[in-house]
Amino acid sequence: MSVDSPGIIVERAFPAAARDALRDSQLRRNIGKATNTIRAKRKAVVAEMPDWQDLRDAGYAIKRDTLRHLDRHLLTLEASVTAAGGTVHWARDGEEANRIVGDILAGHQAKEVLKIKSLTTDEIGLNGALSARGIEPIETDLAEVIVQKGHDRSSHILVPAIHRNRAEIREIFKRELPDTEHLTDEPRDLADAARRYLRQKFLTVPYAISGANFAVAETGSVAIFESEGNGRMCLTLPRVLISIMGIEKVIPRWADMSAFLQLLPRSSTAERMNPYNSVWSGTRAGEGPEEFHLVLLDNGRSDVLADEPARDTLNCIRCSACLNICPVYERTGGRAYGSTYPGPIGAILTPQMNAPPSPADSLPFASSLCGACYEVCPVKIDIPRILVHLRGKVVAARRAKTALDGEALVMAAMARVFESPRLYALAHKAAAIGQVPFMRDGAIKSLPGPLAGWTAMRDLTPIAKQSFREWWKARDR
Repeated sequence: MSVDSPGIIVERAFPAAARDALRDSQLRRNIGKATNTIRAKRKAVVAEMPDWQDLRDAGYAIKRDTLRHLDRHLLTLEASVTAAGGTVHWARDGEEANRIVGDILAGHQAKEVLKIKSLTTDEIGLNGALSARGIEPIETDLAEVIVQKGHDRSSHILVPAIHRNRAEIREIFKRELPDTEHLTDEPRDLADAARRYLRQKFLTVPYAISGANFAVAETGSVAIFESEGNGRMCLTLPRVLISIMGIEKVIPRWADMSAFLQLLPRSSTAERMNPYNSVWSGTRAGEGPEEFHLVLLDNGRSDVLADEPARDTLNCIRCSACLNICPVYERTGGRAYGSTYPGPIGAILTPQMNAPPSPADSLPFASSLCGACYEVCPVKIDIPRILVHLRGKVVAARRAKTALDGEALVMAAMARVFESPRLYALAHKAAAIGQVPFMRDGAIKSLPGPLAGWTAMRDLTPIAKQSFREWWKARDR
């Protein structure tokens, strides 16, 4: 495992990881079933909204305008949180954020800390950093409990354990949780086993870490939307609450929340509204945590902001709609992407937050560019366009370091052929003759050498003996 700073923890490159994932038939069945179910439910609840496209436009406009003045909104947020009794910390990268959180907990002699699911903490490897300091992080989201107790890694933004079926979950719980010797694989029994384990932790651990869906600059309010209620327990019972938030999560005004309260649940859990919507502003005597810390994390986001063609990447509200629609993700699962953020959004976010060369350089190519991700994105991130932009950067960087680039030479030769009618005609005749040894039953079944990949899963239609130009000339004659 490698980590760049700033950056996201990235494992091996996508092509190798994807090959391993494709060999796992159980994983493909689990992922395919889950994404098809979520996709159908989302389609139904979105169809109920006659103004859905207007909401998408509103969400995009709010995020676009916020990013244009991000520095100003962040300073307003800091002032508002401080005025409400909270403490704001600025972290340039994951290492600094981990140190800030660890120091706060160590100052209270904490041995355990509760966590409500936070992709940002996964991004920076917080759990490992806390464990190294003798502080045990306790995940409280059901799917995160499965991943943590299974010594696994998340494979989906919204449903981290989507690659596990209930029989696999039962075996994990029987191995890791107390009093589960006779546990069945019924969903009710599995949820009850996790509830018994977590309830004891909720009532005895006085420290918690959360993420944030949004933070409102004008009031200093932080919001989390979730479906299980574990977040509500983490946000109200502990004495000390630490929230870690990427700097792009800020929105200017309370009124801006109305669009996202409609866009996010329908795009993520296919619900009309999240069951638990928690919003807090600083601290208040006798109500909730006595001490609140907000850690504002950059970790490469400023670099994304500076790249105007790819800036819309920071619009993401982590709904996972692009994952559930993506044909590549459906077949490989999230772990093949090697980082916290899988699927189409991970294919554009992770490379931008890791300086090349990096295992993340292959991610912009992990797409068919079908455009489905853009069609479902609630904040209108044009992921295919950004993928093409990032592919260009990867190719340019490779060419800058390589004196002799075989691909560049081949493409230059092809360009020369295509711009010359005479050369094109000669190439057509040569190809028509050269294909004969590889034809069988009227089709090209296999090609040699590096071209073999094209025919590994498909037949190619042979080149016509007579080109259109030749046919046209003959017609004139």
